[in-house]
Parts: sequence; C-alpha cells; structure tokens
Amino acid sequence: MDLNRVIRVSRILANTSHSYKPSPSWYINTTPCPVLDHNGAAARCLTAAAASLKVKLIMALVSEFLGQLTLSYGAEEEPKFPTVVPVRDFDPAKDAARIETAIKTKGVEEQTIIDILTRRSYEQRREIAFEYERIAKKDLITALKAALSGSLEALMLGLMKSTAQYDASELRASMKGLGTDEETLIEIVCSRNNEELVEIKRVYREMFKKELDKDVAGDTSGDFAKLLLALVQTKRDEPSNVVDYQKIDEDARCLYEAGVKRKGTDVATWISIMSQRSVPHLQKVFERYKSYSPYDMKESIRKEVKGDLEKSFLTLVECFENRQLYFANRLSEAMKSKGAKEKVVTRIMVSRCEVDLMKIRTEFKRQHKRSLYQTIAEHTKGDYQKALLSLCGGDD
Repeated sequence: MDLNRVIRVSRILANTSHSYKPSPSWYINTTPCPVLDHNGAAARCLTAAAASLKVKLIMALVSEFLGQLTLSYGAEEEPKFPTVVPVRDFDPAKDAARIETAIKTKGVEEQTIIDILTRRSYEQRREIAFEYERIAKKDLITALKAALSGSLEALMLGLMKSTAQYDASELRASMKGLGTDEETLIEIVCSRNNEELVEIKRVYREMFKKELDKDVAGDTSGDFAKLLLALVQTKRDEPSNVVDYQKIDEDARCLYEAGVKRKGTDVATWISIMSQRSVPHLQKVFERYKSYSPYDMKESIRKEVKGDLEKSFLTLVECFENRQLYFANRLSEAMKSKGAKEKVVTRIMVSRCEVDLMKIRTEFKRQHKRSLYQTIAEHTKGDYQKALLSLCGGDD
C-alpha cells in the first residue's frame, strides 16, 4: 500500500466517531502493541482497537475502490450554456412602449423588436407581453403577427413561448393535418432528455387538451412508432454514480446479437436498451460494443434498419455521444442545403438559445472550422439574419 493511500485512509478513519485515534503506523502494522500492565488489560484493549481499525481500514479501501468506478456525468442536473440570459436593469414597461412605437412606425421598425425580444429571457418577455397589453390594450402576440411576416415572424412568435411550449407546438404542428413531418418528430423526441420530455408532455396536454403519446401513436406506425412511444414514456434510467460493468457488457452483447450477428434485426431489443438506459451507461455500452462487432453502433444501424427508424436510432446515438454536436451538425446541414431550411434553423436557435446554444457554438466551430455566427451571416439575409445573429450571441 502506498503512503498517499495510507494518509487518505487515515484521514477517513480520523473522522470516525471511534475515540481511539492511532498514528499512521497502526494502519500498516496492526499487531498487538507490547504494552504491559499488571493485568494485561491495556494490551487486550489495544488489540481490540487494532482489530476494529483493521475492519475500518478494509471498509475504507472498499469505499475508495468503489469511488473509482464513478461516472463523471453524475446524477446532477444537466448544466446550461445559454446565449440568451436575463438582462440587467430590466424595465418591461419601457420595452413594451418601444415595441409599440416600432410596430406603429410606417413600414414597422423590425430592428427594435429584434433588439428587445432576442436579448431578453423568456420570463422577461412574459413581463413585456403583460405590460404591452396594459399599455396598448391589445395582445403582443397578435400585434407581432400583424406586424411581421415569414421566417422573422415565426422566430419572434417562437420566442414568446417557453422552451417546452415551443417544442410542444412544433410537435403538434408536425402531426396536425395531412401528412406527418417525421423530421421534426425525430429531432425533438430523440434529442430531448427525460426532464425535457416530461415537461413537454405536461405542456402539450395543457395547450392542446391531448396526450402526446396518443397523437404520436395516431400519426406514426410500425417500429418507428414503437421507438418514439418508448421515448415519450420517459422510462430512461437516471445516471448512477456507480458503473455496472457487467450490465454494460451484457447490453453491448445484446445489441450485437440483436442486430449484426443475426439475420434480420431484433428491433424490440434495440428499442428497449436505447430508450431505458441512462446516457452515461449507453456511452460506455457503445464503446464496449466495438469489442463484439466489426462495426460501431452507427455503422450497425445503417446496415440493419432504414427510413425513419434508421434516422431515429442515428439521432439517438449522436445525441448520446454529444448532443450539442448533433445540433451543430443539424444547423450546418440546414443552412448549407439548397434553399436553406429556415424552419430547422429557427427551431434549433429558438429552442436551444436558453439551454445550450453557447456549447453548440463551440462544437460548431470545432467540427466545421468556421463559427456559427459567420455561417449564419453567409447563408441567411435580412431581418431574419439579424435576429439569428442576435440569438447566436457573438462570434467565436
């Protein structure tokens, strides 16, 4: 046993309630001390103390060993990296008056509206809306709809919702009417964590008087529907402080045996594991998977399934590995595609600006060797561009 470990253990034992506190030498040699008295009582007392310390030493070492099997992810709340934060010296009445003046200006002064709404948090925007109704005697959202149009209107109206309300609205729109927007369904359902999905379901019920899982079931089918429903049920394990290497190996082997190893794919097993295991656990499962399969998890998915199911599994794995990188890649693809997919860009910028857009910016620059700010400036234009750049929060 090295000296540093002895010192660490001695500190652990020093904090116990045991009245006997020996010097570090007792931790190395716990043989009875040859202290003699008339009855030998002191020697017996010290021998008992040494035995007790030996037990505590073993317990401390076991505790330390288990501590080495921890995941850095932990069970703590996921940290946020927003680009939009509450502004200091906030005056909602002043902001509301400025917006009303901008709307009344001939041709509408969009820049003022952009400057205010993209630089206030959702809670502050709510206060502005309250003051606007008091001052102008009309609803701010109705006024924005009348004053703005196109992609800028969609972006500004999106900012007037909370993140969960916005996600719920996007999900509802993707399933409303003829046809289903599977791309939106996949992006939102497969990229949100348990906490976010629970809140989205609550808000969806509140806003539309419907259950999200029932709407998903009614608008999708087959294994694609089964996967989305499994995710919406939010049965994913919370991260644990202890790594279960046996379970990691078992899940990796099951994924392999359910896919690449056999003819045909046992999709139910894939769905079960990917919808129920914690993110840190799955990260390790995918690493272990490489020891069984000649392909990594994403390559296996491409070989085994197709269509919306393939896109869904790939989105899940990409988000498990690095959620912010997934969004960075989505933004890059949307802006560089022919006829930039402004709907996708708007959705990501609005839904992530108060969550993790700062980290998405970092991943964007690292992956694409060009900042998100510069890419927005190059591939968008007009007032919509100005609003996106403001939400982006700066260049990198």
